[in-house]
Amino acid sequence: MATVANSVPHEILVEVDPFIPADQQKASGYCSFRIHCINISYPQGLHNRWHPDIPAFATVKPGQVFDIHCVDWTGAQIGNNDTSDDIQNIDLSKIHNLSGPIAVEGAEPGDCLVVDILDVRPFDKMPWGYTGIFELENGGGLFAREFNSRAAKAIWDFKGIYATSRHIPGVRFAGVSHPGLIGTAPSHELLATWNAREGALIEAHANSVPPVAYGPLEKGAYVGQDLEEEVMKKIAREGARTIPGREHGGNCDIKNLSRGSRCYFPVFVKGANLSVGDLHFSQGDGELSFCGAIEMAGVIKFSTSIIKGGIEKFALKQPIFLPSPIDPLYSSKLVFEGISVDYHGDGKQYNMDATVAYKQAALNAIAYLQKIGYTREQAYLLLSAAPVESHVGAVVDSPNACVTLALPLGIFEHDILPKEEGLTKLNFGQCAIRPSSHLTPAHAQDWMSINEVTG
Repeated sequence: MATVANSVPHEILVEVDPFIPADQQKASGYCSFRIHCINISYPQGLHNRWHPDIPAFATVKPGQVFDIHCVDWTGAQIGNNDTSDDIQNIDLSKIHNLSGPIAVEGAEPGDCLVVDILDVRPFDKMPWGYTGIFELENGGGLFAREFNSRAAKAIWDFKGIYATSRHIPGVRFAGVSHPGLIGTAPSHELLATWNAREGALIEAHANSVPPVAYGPLEKGAYVGQDLEEEVMKKIAREGARTIPGREHGGNCDIKNLSRGSRCYFPVFVKGANLSVGDLHFSQGDGELSFCGAIEMAGVIKFSTSIIKGGIEKFALKQPIFLPSPIDPLYSSKLVFEGISVDYHGDGKQYNMDATVAYKQAALNAIAYLQKIGYTREQAYLLLSAAPVESHVGAVVDSPNACVTLALPLGIFEHDILPKEEGLTKLNFGQCAIRPSSHLTPAHAQDWMSINEVTG
């Protein structure tokens, strides 16, 4: 007979509703400092800036297993529909919405926080996610300038471990679900270092579109706890934006940091103050389109432990991790190469530039997928969302670094291999894009051509 007494459920430390905007979770919650603080009874444990003055929302003991609910990275700004208006108009001052911070008893600066990711899954009541191409002037992406990016998106439906999309027909693949963003809180000294070095980069490229970095911004800053107004103002004024990864972890978007992974994080403040968010159902290496994974809201399960003095013991300048033992098996792949020459652009020769090489490999794959019938937008989104693999082939053969991008054959419902007679071009429609009246002439022509094909 089942025993109730010894069946203790794992505690949920942060609870959220994925359909309510992050800064409106629980009507009695804390409003941004720009509105006067409200006395609350039920803080919600969300925040969208990194700052050591954000207090721990909850505390756990080493070895304790616990669950964390996460909203999607935009805080419910994106809908399950067939328009990209929400992508176009997204407010990037409000991202990412992280759950936490969670303090671990006994963790001290200089230690290593060991985090076991025991499970990652979408909410049962929200079995869908999305991938987006952002506007050149609002977020951009890897090919923002090359494509003069305009908003587009694909909605993905989850059925168990598999994802399919009405906006990118003909593909089905198993997800490698993972947190895109996870990290410990910075110290005041580390935060000052981030702001100084990134501020200098912004100053050197003041007119860059899209921006080269995102400095502290008071607009949109949010902490879902009852803080004194002056503390919240300080956090908003100094807090680091969550867009890039840094020494503490953060937004590294590593697809293999998934269920079953073990992570080793440097500790900079008492308790470590772990935060997590930006859950992904799936992602390819590189996350090309800025919102390039299959973004989702969901639940992540953790257990933690501490290695005293771990930063010194392991020369821990940044996190290290053990990959998950669970990975979708796609053994057959079509591999595209890229080198440090912008042959899809102006033909410029670069010296050992792996980013240029990666971009050329991805552009080669996009051009190939267009030969099969996918639009450029569909191909761009697919390479971001599907479990493609990228590797550095060589960085010693001057002047050309070589990077590869591997497209799993098993995700396609049709044959995509090269044949003597050429490739069979099919009609896959189009993803959700902006109306043609708002597109550049080239995009408008692409859209009209698709409509002519589909009738």
